[in-house]
Amino acid sequence: MQSQTRRKFLKTIGLGAASAAALSVLPGCENIPPITRTPQKRPNILFLFTDDQQFDAISTLGNKHIITPNMDRLVHQGTTFTNAYIMGSMSGAGCMPSRAMLMTGRTLFRLHDKGHSILPQDVTLPELLRQAGYTTFATGKQHNERPVFARGFCTGGKIFFGGMSDHLKVPVYDFDPTGKYPKKSRYIGRNFSTELFTDAAMDFLHSYKQDKPFFVYVSYTAPHDPRMAPQQYQDMYDPAKIPLPKNFMAEHPFDNGEMKIRDEKLAPWPRTPDIIRRHIADYYAMITHLDAQIGRVLDALEETGRAENTIVIFAGDNGLALGRHGLMGKQNLYEHSVRVPLIMSGPGIGKDKKCHAFCYLLDVFPTLCDLADLPIPHSVEGRSLVPALHGSKKKPRQNLFFAYRDIQRAVRDKRYKLIEYVVNSQRTTQLFDLRNDPLELHNLADSRKHAPHLKRLRTELLHWKDKLQDNSKF
Repeated sequence: MQSQTRRKFLKTIGLGAASAAALSVLPGCENIPPITRTPQKRPNILFLFTDDQQFDAISTLGNKHIITPNMDRLVHQGTTFTNAYIMGSMSGAGCMPSRAMLMTGRTLFRLHDKGHSILPQDVTLPELLRQAGYTTFATGKQHNERPVFARGFCTGGKIFFGGMSDHLKVPVYDFDPTGKYPKKSRYIGRNFSTELFTDAAMDFLHSYKQDKPFFVYVSYTAPHDPRMAPQQYQDMYDPAKIPLPKNFMAEHPFDNGEMKIRDEKLAPWPRTPDIIRRHIADYYAMITHLDAQIGRVLDALEETGRAENTIVIFAGDNGLALGRHGLMGKQNLYEHSVRVPLIMSGPGIGKDKKCHAFCYLLDVFPTLCDLADLPIPHSVEGRSLVPALHGSKKKPRQNLFFAYRDIQRAVRDKRYKLIEYVVNSQRTTQLFDLRNDPLELHNLADSRKHAPHLKRLRTELLHWKDKLQDNSKF
C-alpha cells in the first residue's frame, strides 16, 4: 500500500522512472547502491539550515513577537512538520551529531566517536545525489570531517569547518576540488556570516547554467551565539517589551548533570527577567536578520526560473532554552531543545499545510530519495515522510526516543513524555502530559493516576535502548 502511495506521489510531480544505464561511480561513492534509473527531470533541492533555532521562533507558527516574513513565506508555500525532532547528543556540541544524522540518515548511536563522526562506509546525502548526477554545492557551517565534505560536494564557497565563531570574522575556505583543506583557514570572511553564506549561494544560483539538477546546501551559523545582529535588526526589539517564556525559571529545580557547561554560563545564576529578555531580544534580532538573507536566496531562486522544479527544505539543527526551565543551552531533553523547525515545499508538496506526524531530522534523507526517485542506501535508518506528505494515515513513527550523554534519556508518545536523569548515581524522573502541559511544568512522576503511563514509557525507553544498542545505565 505504501509503495502504491509513493508511486502515485512521484507521478504527480513528474518523476516517472525511465530505464537508463547505471551512472559511473564517482570516487568515494563505492558504497552507494547502483542508480539504474534516470527520471526525465529530477527536482533541484535547496536546503536552508539554521543553527540553534527554536521550533517556535517563526511568526506565522504562533510567535507574534518575532519578525520572520520569509520563513512565514516558506510556511505558506509548503508543509510544516510540527513534530520534528533531533535524537539528541552525546556531548555538549549538539550541532555536530545533529548534522551527522541529517547527512547520513543514521541514528545517534550508529555514528562514530560518541555520535560525532561519519563512518567511511556511511553514504551521505550529497554523496548519493552527486552519484545520481546532481551538482552538489555547499556554503556555510560544515561541522563534520573534511574528507566527508569532499566526497559529497563537487563545488562550494565560503566553507566553514568549525562549530561557532565571531559572525564578523568567520574563518572560511574557498572550495578545493582536491579536498585537501588545511586545519587552519587563512581567509576571514569580511561580511556578517549570514550575508557571507547567502552571497555564496546566490552567486551559485545565478551562475548555474547546466541542465543537471542541483543540490544547494546553505548552512548558516545564525542564530547561534555570539548574538551580534547588525544594529538595524537589534533596534527592532526592545527587551522591555519582550515577554518572558511561560516556563521561565530563575534556576533549574535539580542538577541535570550539565549545569555548568559553556552555554549555561552565558547568563548568571539565578536567571533574572531583565537578563533573559535581553538574550531573547538579541536572539530574535539574529533570526530576523537571518530571515532577510533567506529571502534573498529565495528571490534568487525565483529569478533563475527554476523555482517550480525545486524542493526547498528549511530546518534547524537543534533548539535552545534561553531561560526556559532555568536553562540557557540545548544540553537537555525538554521540548524547547530537541524539537526543531522543519518545512518542505516544492513540486507536489501541499501548500500551507501542517503535518503532525512524528519525525526526526534524519528522516529527511530517505524522504529526498523518494522525492527524487533514488534508491535509499542500506545504511540509512531514517523513514521516508513522503506518505505523510501525501496524507497517509499510517504514521512513520509512533513514539520518539532522545538521549543526552550518559546522564539523560527520554521517550515520548502522542501525549506523554518521560525524562530520566542519572547524575552522580542519583535518579530523577519527570513525566509530562504534553497535551495539557506542553511547556513541561507539572511533573506527574509521583502521581498514582499516571503510574500506568510511567510504567509503559519506561518499558518503551528500555525497548529503544536495546534497539539502538545504547549501553547507558538507565
